[in-house]
Amino acid sequence: MDVVVVGGGLAGLVCARRLAREGAEVTLFEHDTEVGGRVRSVRENGYTFDRGFQVLFTAYPAARRELDYDALDLRYFTPGACLARSGQRSVLSDPIRDPGSLVESAFNAEVTLGDKLRTLALRRRLSSVDPEDLFSGGDQTVRAALLERGFSEEFVERFAAPFYGGITLDRTLSSSAATFAYTFAMLSRGRIAVPAAGMGAIPEQLARSAREAGATVETGREVEAVGDTTVSLGGESLGADAVVVATDPKRARELTGVGSIPTEARGCVTQWYTLSGDLDCGKRLVLNLDGDAPNHVVPQAAVAPEYAPAGETLLSATFLGNPDGSDADLAERTRDALDSWYPERSVDSLSLLHTDRIPFAQFAQPPGFYTDLPDVRDPEGAVYLAGEYTRWSSIQGAMESGRVAAGAVLADLE
Repeated sequence: MDVVVVGGGLAGLVCARRLAREGAEVTLFEHDTEVGGRVRSVRENGYTFDRGFQVLFTAYPAARRELDYDALDLRYFTPGACLARSGQRSVLSDPIRDPGSLVESAFNAEVTLGDKLRTLALRRRLSSVDPEDLFSGGDQTVRAALLERGFSEEFVERFAAPFYGGITLDRTLSSSAATFAYTFAMLSRGRIAVPAAGMGAIPEQLARSAREAGATVETGREVEAVGDTTVSLGGESLGADAVVVATDPKRARELTGVGSIPTEARGCVTQWYTLSGDLDCGKRLVLNLDGDAPNHVVPQAAVAPEYAPAGETLLSATFLGNPDGSDADLAERTRDALDSWYPERSVDSLSLLHTDRIPFAQFAQPPGFYTDLPDVRDPEGAVYLAGEYTRWSSIQGAMESGRVAAGAVLADLE
């Protein structure tokens, strides 16, 4: 059984590895010089810059199944967040997972006691739900779901908008409530982490194990066209018993002609900086309550010291969408925000190191989006789809789609 996998992101790598382990002759072609798709890291001068703000939810079922967490040497965020506005900062956390924050969170004035109790009740409810069941039945926006459950407008604006806005890249909270519920369930069951060597270590591990299973992984090879059982690249046509298209959504639609592949995008810009001295937020996200310029700041070297040379402070800041302004303009907005949040100290030493502008970081996920997504078998002929766009936009969705696509190939060919 000869199978060609087009695309070396998480979905393609998971698919290729599973097929190879089942005895298929697998060749994966990735057009870039390295695997990973959107999950990549750049390493320069002792620094590690992930491509955009990315983290691993350790409770994701697909990630637990596909990855060796011990080998990734994970570094963990502290639960909760630091809520920052002009002249003041406060901590809001989950006292069950972070007992040390109990007093500070209990007296946090940004969120009412009722909202805190409703959060704990929602945590209990979702901790026993099968997450996949969340993507069935009716749906609504994140904002509508929270208000329907009795959460206050203050909670929605002061915590949910910046926190889940950073996850869905949608601070208006107009995205599907199913994605909110899934990620909330994962936060209740596990932790948020990054590998010590950067998020790029995840696809690197998958590629290594795919090769060990017998798959051939070729980078710098772009597939120009896909037929029923052929792929064209470099002026030649290669035959196969099956072809799995695991590219980004726009390219997958071009190669397969499947019109239901979602291509409406949500983007972001992430910048990385050095700064003299640490922020006093520990290993927590810093959420901007005053606006989205930036939406949040991450004390990256505090979470994972390996991301920076010894003794250096490394921060990242993420802006939602595709904001106007040069890289220097965005860095100045981050400096202004930090200056406002930390009036007791100088942030003049903030120095821009790296900028990633990512126009397609996720596909748009409005309420009910999952009813219109393509099936892995939708293309004509022995061509299959593997990508988060067959599930939902996340590491979980990408990895699960790779497993499902491989299963479809094996079932049909055997």
